[in-house]
Amino acid sequence: MRLTEQQRHLLLESVQQVLGSDVTTKLFGSRVDDQAKGGDIDLYISSSKPIAQPAYCIAMMQTKMMRVLGGRKVDILLDAPNLEKQAIHRIAEQQGVLL
Repeated sequence: MRLTEQQRHLLLESVQQVLGSDVTTKLFGSRVDDQAKGGDIDLYISSSKPIAQPAYCIAMMQTKMMRVLGGRKVDILLDAPNLEKQAIHRIAEQQGVLL
């Protein structure tokens, strides 16, 4: 996993500030590969409860994360019972690494 312990902590803190602690956060995509270079941070965030205003929540988390990570781009894939699932959700859930 190509994240420092501090980055991991800051990402989780941003998620909890917006969605609380009852969610699962996984890193997926190129940052999981220790041999790869560069790339944005792809997060899969899963909640067992419906999430009101999911687009607003994603925007809030991305803003917080980009601020604490010095502008690094963060993509968020949100999963909740009230949201439509796509193939990428299954891939991120299966291949993602728990933060």
